[in-house]
Amino acid sequence: MSINHLIFRNLKKNLKNYYLYVFALIFSVVLYFAFVTLQYDPSMDAENGSIKGAAAIKTASVLLIAIVSVFLLYANTIFIKRRSREIGLFQLIGMTKNKIFRILSAENFILYFGSLLIGIFLGFSVSKFIIMILFKITGVNTIAKLTFSAQALWQTLIVFGAIYLLIMLMNYLFIKRQSILALFRINSSTEAKGQGLSYAGIIIGIAGILFIAFGYYISQKLFSGDFTTINELFIAMTIILASVIIGTYLFYKGSVSFIFHMIRKKKGGYLNIREVLSLSSIMFRMKSNALLLTIITTVSALAIALLSLSYISYYSAEKKAKNEVAADFSFSNTQKASQFKRALTAKGIQYNEKRIQVLQVNANLEAIMGKKLKEINYNPKNMPVAVISNRDVPEIHVAADEAIFSGYDDMFQKFMSLKRSGNIALKGQKEVIPLKYVGMKKQYLISMYFTKGGIPVSVVDETTFTRLKQDLNPKIQNPSSTFIGITLKDESQLAAANSIFKDLKFSGEPSQYSFLEISSLMKQAMGLSMFIVGFLGLAFLITSGCILYFKQMGESEEEKPSYTILRKLGFTQKDMIKGIKVKQLFSFGIPLAVGLSHSYFAVQSGWFFFGTELWTPMIIVMLLYAALYSVFGILSVLYYKKVMKEAL
Repeated sequence: MSINHLIFRNLKKNLKNYYLYVFALIFSVVLYFAFVTLQYDPSMDAENGSIKGAAAIKTASVLLIAIVSVFLLYANTIFIKRRSREIGLFQLIGMTKNKIFRILSAENFILYFGSLLIGIFLGFSVSKFIIMILFKITGVNTIAKLTFSAQALWQTLIVFGAIYLLIMLMNYLFIKRQSILALFRINSSTEAKGQGLSYAGIIIGIAGILFIAFGYYISQKLFSGDFTTINELFIAMTIILASVIIGTYLFYKGSVSFIFHMIRKKKGGYLNIREVLSLSSIMFRMKSNALLLTIITTVSALAIALLSLSYISYYSAEKKAKNEVAADFSFSNTQKASQFKRALTAKGIQYNEKRIQVLQVNANLEAIMGKKLKEINYNPKNMPVAVISNRDVPEIHVAADEAIFSGYDDMFQKFMSLKRSGNIALKGQKEVIPLKYVGMKKQYLISMYFTKGGIPVSVVDETTFTRLKQDLNPKIQNPSSTFIGITLKDESQLAAANSIFKDLKFSGEPSQYSFLEISSLMKQAMGLSMFIVGFLGLAFLITSGCILYFKQMGESEEEKPSYTILRKLGFTQKDMIKGIKVKQLFSFGIPLAVGLSHSYFAVQSGWFFFGTELWTPMIIVMLLYAALYSVFGILSVLYYKKVMKEAL
């Protein structure tokens, strides 16, 4: 038999084991090539493009290289070990290690670069579709074009060529270092077994749960006012990260075994076939794979959290823009507002107008000020506050000696919280007016031009407002003191009205705002971030799912003799399949559940930095991630069925 014939026979024989590896390799190339093609697309040009995102795409492509490299190197390690017996047989029949390496290299070359070429072709085919998705997410109204980039091609070939050389180096070192006896023992080595649970195992199991619980507890306290300096926040975040990661490792190292041991003990050691194939196996498998599962869980949690936060920003863009503008269009310049209204009337666009006079005063809020970061440079005894009269906002009722604050977000409350009631004082140039603070409302009444640093506006009685107006400090007043809000009667005409706003050159001015324009800018920025994070998250999901699947492939081959024995003892294939399904539920479900739990507490602790909505975007991301992840669990069950059928 010639060497070439041997290479093709081995390739054909091992193709059934490599099919998911080939799929993951092709998928990785598709993702990377399409991503890099996007980087060099004319629409990403910093000067002429529709989206200014080439730098962000370039940075993300480096992270994508890291994800793909780790996956391919790890997958190669699994498969070279699975072929260790075959390598040992080659040595027994007299082949040198160098010759064996050349055979494996030739097989890998055909498989790797064949997958690379297919991936590049598919990546080019879907690149237009990916650009269309990006345009849709960011709200860019332009035609996506299919553009072939020679730079993207060369970059992809160089990156995956370098990964191939690393794979070959790993294979060479593996073959050189292993003796014939060691090669035959690699696949026969069993997982750690145990008849009972040691005291050390119990301590590790309990410690894992306690570490994770402690990290979760601190994360909930992060912005509750317990930490009042930036350094304290940084230390708390470091403790959370370390506690959760260490706890996750200990959870897989001991907690899973501890919990399942308690379940087995409760049953008195009498387990049915389903529990034997699931609980007993998972107890010892997860312990030996603790480091791998910790890495997968941590990065999964990071990917879910980042994608959730990006989607929260994107999902909240319209509401946030509405809060900042407080109308469809807002002005502080009377002449420009009149010019805009005349243009709307000329186009037959009907609108409602609201005018609110705004005063700027200093206020003593010390009595109602809660905990705040020490780095926030506001003196609670002399804080700048915008004041309006309840005559201009009849929906808010306030007595002559009272004040209500309105227009705050969750982030403001976290960093500079206000109590529910108390005494405050509004200061004119000469007079100080004491008032009762009677609460806060979320409703935004005036645009962000009139508020300083996100501090809510104070609504007072008309009498109080008149006294302040007659005693103003001219040094702190805005050039304009009138908020003019214009809201269209027919929201379907908003795009046409926004075009008029742009034609009149009002865009970008610091005191004239368009809700649609601000919303579009937010969506474009957040949409690009969400697209990049989603792309990287999908790459990691596929690669980590494949790694867990490869591990299940190896375990199924090791457990093959057990299926034969169980069948001879009288258990049916249906009984064993039920146990396998439960095992896969644990194998894929436990890392997924822990990752989702970590991401939930991470998002919960700081979502208010990114938007106004939490639950809907976070739940959508988690359900989508879980659905995609479960595909690999289903594939594992199917592979187990195939191995079981061969064993029986």
